[in-house]
Amino acid sequence: MQRVDDLKKEVRDFWNEASCGERLLLDASDKPGYLAQMSKRYSLEPFIESFAHFDASSDLDVLEIGVGLGADHQRFAQAGAKLTGIDLTDRAVEHTRRRFDLFGLVSDLRVADAESLPFSDASFDRVYSWGVLHHSPDTMRAIAEVWRVLRRGGTARIMIYHKHSLVGYMLWLRYALLAGKPWQSLDDIYANHLESPGTKAYTLNEARGLFRQFAEVRVATVLTHGDLLESDAGQRHRGWMLSLAKRLWPRRLLRWALPGHGLFMLIEAIK
Repeated sequence: MQRVDDLKKEVRDFWNEASCGERLLLDASDKPGYLAQMSKRYSLEPFIESFAHFDASSDLDVLEIGVGLGADHQRFAQAGAKLTGIDLTDRAVEHTRRRFDLFGLVSDLRVADAESLPFSDASFDRVYSWGVLHHSPDTMRAIAEVWRVLRRGGTARIMIYHKHSLVGYMLWLRYALLAGKPWQSLDDIYANHLESPGTKAYTLNEARGLFRQFAEVRVATVLTHGDLLESDAGQRHRGWMLSLAKRLWPRRLLRWALPGHGLFMLIEAIK
């Protein structure tokens, strides 16, 4: 239990240093800055919009777990959702509150833990979370909480990381094989070299197991700008190897040959 508590503190401290996507703000926490961040977010990850179904959330009780800088949260609010948002960090909640104040939007925003949601059973029609629950020390418990707070027939739309991804292979090549540690597993690589400490990634079957309480589960993967080296993602690993890979990366071939090896796993689950 002590190790779990320590890991959760490490995760909180990591994201309190800078919320996810904060580098896209360009040091401007004002309307133009937030709008620029939103534009860049959906340019890099255009599949968010079709997955989240923002426009179909009017008058629904929607919970977002892990609000980050609040771009997706803003889209739900503008679509007319009755909105609640949580994040593990004060920094993210403060950013999203500032954003909502600037745009005249309303949400019940709280600092809270996804593994112990402060809401009654069957409180929401939808639960949405993009790239968050794989950072939780007990992801299975967090998903059980998603199931608990959803109403029957409600939908969870969750993105978590896919283990067999080009990002994972690149990190394994650099930090395992080329470091003389070929025995290191992908689990070790994700936990130590991708974002916050203890980050996890799952196979398709493992993901279905996480959501086994749900009546229906659909899982898909997408190749990302990180897999295709099309952005500044991965700058913590910058060096000559990353620079060379960006110039030589066979993006067209990878899209054709390995379309199912993207980092993002999109899960739609109906209770």
